[in-house]
Amino acid sequence: MKRLFDLLLAVCVAVVLGLPLVLVALLVKLTSEGSILYWSDRVGCNNRIFRMPKFRTMLVNTPAVATHLLVNPTACLIPIGSFLRKSSLDELPQLWSILKGDMSFVGPRPALFNQEDLILLRTRYGVHVLVPGLTGWAQINGRDDLPIPEKVKLDAEYLHKRSLGFDMLILWRTLSKTLERDGVSH
Repeated sequence: MKRLFDLLLAVCVAVVLGLPLVLVALLVKLTSEGSILYWSDRVGCNNRIFRMPKFRTMLVNTPAVATHLLVNPTACLIPIGSFLRKSSLDELPQLWSILKGDMSFVGPRPALFNQEDLILLRTRYGVHVLVPGLTGWAQINGRDDLPIPEKVKLDAEYLHKRSLGFDMLILWRTLSKTLERDGVSH
């Protein structure tokens, strides 16, 4: 049921946001050198690595680490990078990962391949069996401001509470928080 919901919603969102997707792609290309998309290795269901696309917001040679680990992340942004991150438009290409089945609309955010502490804790709490999501329970309860143990605690809570109704609540609250730009990285 969840997979069917993801497929139907992904197709609808892609149709509605088709023109904005093309415009953002053009803006990325016109304002910086390099590819339009950034493909990062992420940890998926059962700790399987998959490639996740995002609109590129950073300069081409920026190290592949979590943003908070960069010495001066603002200096690594392309001219429209800050806007794309604040508006969460950089996340839109992840619709591809949802259509492919590597991701869902709702689930724990996929860890970077090198976030060993997060991967280990998620495995310990059984969260690794979930398909990662575009948004999740941890994202609407603190997002980037949460320490890793708190994120995993919320991911484990989602594991035990998950249902179509709970997913709908998370999607609604994600939309609200995105429009308010609440908890979004710069």
